[in-house]
Amino acid sequence: MQVLIAGFLRCICMCLPFVAFQAYGYYNICHGHTLDEMRPWCKGRIPLLYNFIQSHYWGVGFLKYFQFKQLPNFLLASPILSLVVCSIISYMKSRPELFISLGFQVTEKEKRSAARLYSLKDAVEPSVKTSTNEGNRDIRQRKPSSKKDVTVTKVAAESNSPEKSGYLSADVFPFIVHLSFMATMAFFIMHVQVATRFLSASPPLYWFASSLIGSPKHSKWGYLICSYCAAYILLGTLLLSNFYPFT
Repeated sequence: MQVLIAGFLRCICMCLPFVAFQAYGYYNICHGHTLDEMRPWCKGRIPLLYNFIQSHYWGVGFLKYFQFKQLPNFLLASPILSLVVCSIISYMKSRPELFISLGFQVTEKEKRSAARLYSLKDAVEPSVKTSTNEGNRDIRQRKPSSKKDVTVTKVAAESNSPEKSGYLSADVFPFIVHLSFMATMAFFIMHVQVATRFLSASPPLYWFASSLIGSPKHSKWGYLICSYCAAYILLGTLLLSNFYPFT
């Protein structure tokens, strides 16, 4: 119950700035005007200023970008979207019980190992605070922390079974859910050509790509990913600097 209350309060803190911005916009633009003078968004059941700007001026909305003339932009976003879909499917096939239970069906072994790992990390953090003025003392203080770092590494390696470790561990599930939400937004609602820039902020994308690059079984896919990244850096720098929609 304490965890649920803490999570609820954190959600409120995250939503407060958004609600405050909408209220400020409504008070300054809509308040005190007649119905004829109000902008269309002021008359909505839930008046959202920024949603109106995106929809009215930028054409952002559900399936609004699904036009034949936007096909090149969908092709531009297809590599990053394909990588995201593959990463989600790979995790879903490996951990179907987590998706079915929305992350609540985690084994007791994983819960205990995760709790132990985080407790050790909390113990290591204070030990690494050293003085910058006393060199010898600084070295002496770092020695014991290195032993704790080794312990943390061992616990992290033993935290899951071999087939459920790394990218496939239960700790990654919240990131997968977040990535799925971002990919859905990018494909169905946003301007799809910004999908690469938008989705590049999600860590699972890099975890999955690095797992393919480091796996001998998927050497071809790893080569394609490296080639795509190199080409994107070169072409993106040239095209974006010349005002092409390459983001």
